[in-house]
Amino acid sequence: MRSIGFNDFLVGLGILFVLEGLMFAASPAWMRRAMKSALATPDNILRTVGIVSAVIGLILIWFVRR
Repeated sequence: MRSIGFNDFLVGLGILFVLEGLMFAASPAWMRRAMKSALATPDNILRTVGIVSAVIGLILIWFVRR
């Protein structure tokens, strides 16, 4: 039997796929430019953006679940 936390994880993953798919469908050229830009961005900046995004996401989840 799946736990509630795992079900929430799967729902979140599904939402991620939906949003990413919509962005690719709506503007593939923009997504291609964004990917090229990410390739040209230094690792430390990508790492910082990733950590900040993860922290914001955790705060948002905490706030909603509180």
